[in-house]
Amino acid sequence: MESQMKMSAARIGDLDRIAAETEIRQLPLQYAHAFLVRDEALLLSLWASIETPAEPHMLDRDWAHALVARWHSLGTTMLHVTNHLITFEDPSKAHGHVQCLAQLDRGEEFIEQSILYEDRYVYSDGRWLFAMRDHRLWFGTIRDRHPMRQAPAAWPASQVGSGSLPDDLRHVASGWWAAHDR
Repeated sequence: MESQMKMSAARIGDLDRIAAETEIRQLPLQYAHAFLVRDEALLLSLWASIETPAEPHMLDRDWAHALVARWHSLGTTMLHVTNHLITFEDPSKAHGHVQCLAQLDRGEEFIEQSILYEDRYVYSDGRWLFAMRDHRLWFGTIRDRHPMRQAPAAWPASQVGSGSLPDDLRHVASGWWAAHDR
């Protein structure tokens, strides 16, 4: 009976860890989605208040507030989250490495980047949040030809050409799929 109780306690710990990992893994995905659809409330909701301000090159809650003030000047930003490694420091702190491929429409230029985010996470107010992110750039490159300036693809007749996005992003931002999923 005693060994079953120890196993049960260990299992609860494992389930808590799995739930925490799942919640933390959502943070970079929500961050990417907030950038895509320019959801200011979502982006700002992902950050904890921290006592010590981040270093100037780091991303934190203050950085997020400054960013949303200038979002109108940015073109479409697509962040493709790939690998995500999480390490727990204690029950309320963790850090992680998130690999990301970025595609950035900057008007005359279309930029592609490979990024490693070095994240700090904290458990605050009953949920996991970013404390700060360090955007570490492997490389950024400008495409020779801007992919958004092609002739229309006429999907599904052709897979090559420009599509209906980003103009149709209002459907993504408003939850179009939920209204049409019957």
